[in-house]
Amino acid sequence: MLYDSILRPALFGLDAERAHDSVVNLLCVLQRMPLGYRLLSLAEEENAPSLQTEVLGLKFPNPVGLAAGFDKDCRMAGILPALGFGFLELGSITLRPQPGNPRPRLFRVVGAEAIINRMGFNGEGALPAAGRLEALGRSPVPLGINLGLNKDCPHDGAPRDYAETFRILEPFGDYFAVNVSSPNTLGLRALQEKLHLERILRAIQDVNTARKPVLVKIDPDMPPEHLKDLAALLACLAAGVIVSNTTLSRDGVPGDWAMIRGGLSGKPLRDRSTRLVAEVYRLTEGKLTIVGVGGIFTGADAYDKIRAGASLVEVYTGLVYGGPGAVRRIRRELAACLERDGHKSIGEAVGKGHGPG
Repeated sequence: MLYDSILRPALFGLDAERAHDSVVNLLCVLQRMPLGYRLLSLAEEENAPSLQTEVLGLKFPNPVGLAAGFDKDCRMAGILPALGFGFLELGSITLRPQPGNPRPRLFRVVGAEAIINRMGFNGEGALPAAGRLEALGRSPVPLGINLGLNKDCPHDGAPRDYAETFRILEPFGDYFAVNVSSPNTLGLRALQEKLHLERILRAIQDVNTARKPVLVKIDPDMPPEHLKDLAALLACLAAGVIVSNTTLSRDGVPGDWAMIRGGLSGKPLRDRSTRLVAEVYRLTEGKLTIVGVGGIFTGADAYDKIRAGASLVEVYTGLVYGGPGAVRRIRRELAACLERDGHKSIGEAVGKGHGPG
C-alpha cells in the first residue's frame, strides 16, 4: 500500500506532533478543494447492511467512529467522513483557549503500536469551534462533541464551565461526551468522584433543553469498587459511557518508556479496555449505551468490544498506524465477523460475549 511503503515512513520520520499537524493541514487543504472530498473517498466502499445501526436515537451508517483527540478544534469535520467513519467525535474542547502542556508531548511507541500523549487539552476553545461547525452545515454522519475542562478551573467551577461549553456547542453536536478522565490535566480524574460527577451532569442537563444524549468518558485505571459506585449514577444521569480514555499503565511497552509521562493508547490498551466494556455492561445490565475505545486495529478487535457490550467503537491510534484505509478494512472485517456468527446486525451481537440472554 502507498501508505505503508511511502507515507507512513515519511510521517514517522517526523516528530509525532509535527506529523499530526502535517496530516491536519493536508486534510484541511483537501476540505477546501471542490473535489477534495471525492478524491479522498475514491476507495470508499458501500457500508454492509449489517453495519448500519441506530443508537442513542441516531442512525449510524456503520459503528466505527473517530475517537476524540484527532480533531480537537473541529477543523476537519467536513472531510473526515470521506475516510469511511460512521461518526466523528470532535474535541476535547474547553471553554477558553489554552496552549496545553509543553512540547514534546506526543510520542510513538512503534514496537508496541502505541502512542503516549500528554497534550493537555490544547485548543482554541468553544467559540471558534462553534463557528467552524456552524459554517460546516449538516454532516453526512453523526457528530459527537467531547467536552474538556481548562486546567485553571477549580473543581467547584467545573459544573459551570462544562455546562457553558455545552451550551455554546449544543446546536452542532448530535451527542456529547463529558471528559473527566484524561490523565493529562492535573486533578481532572478526581471529577469522576460520584458527587463531583453528579453536579457536572446535572448542570449540563439543566441547559440541555434539546435533550441531546450526554455520555461520560471514563478512565481504564479506575478501581472496580469506584466503577460499581458510579454505575447507578451513570444509568440515571447519562445516556451512555465511553470506555475508555488512555491509561497510565505501561504494561505491554518496553521498559524505557516507563518514565515518559502521559496517557498510553493503542494495542497495549486493547484488552484492558475490552474488559472494562464488559464490566460496565454487566454493572448496568446492558441498559446503558457503551462506546468502546482502545486498541482497535482490526475488525476482530472491534467485534470483541461489541460482544463485550459496546454498541459503537472508536479508532485513533489504529488510524495512525493503519493509515487512511484503516477504517474501511476494519468495517470489512467486522462485517465478516458478523456474517460468520450469523448476526444480521450490530445490535444482535452487542453483549453476546456474556452468554445467553
